[in-house]
Amino acid sequence: MALTEADEKLLERIRKVVAGREGFAEKKMFGGKAFFLNGNMCLGTWKGALIVRLDKANHDVIQAEEHTAPMDITGKVMKGWAIVNTKGIATPRQLKAWIDRAARYVGTLPVKT
Repeated sequence: MALTEADEKLLERIRKVVAGREGFAEKKMFGGKAFFLNGNMCLGTWKGALIVRLDKANHDVIQAEEHTAPMDITGKVMKGWAIVNTKGIATPRQLKAWIDRAARYVGTLPVKT
């Protein structure tokens, strides 16, 4: 799957937020792009929306938040992941808040090399 124009624009916004942060790396994944923190997948884009990795233990609570939906891109919901729609990341502050949340959680995971 090729990146959409909306994905490309969101990627540019994400790059500005993570620029200079230690441990972040951008990688191609399944025809798209994702950002890894210390070797663990942290966030990415999906059809112009942001996908974020968060604590599985809080999955149901996160899914009930405004502008979120389950990450179901293969026909099976991925626990510990959420899709944040464009309304939830419309401003730089909103986008940064979601990136920071994902980074805080993923930063607790063991480093992968």
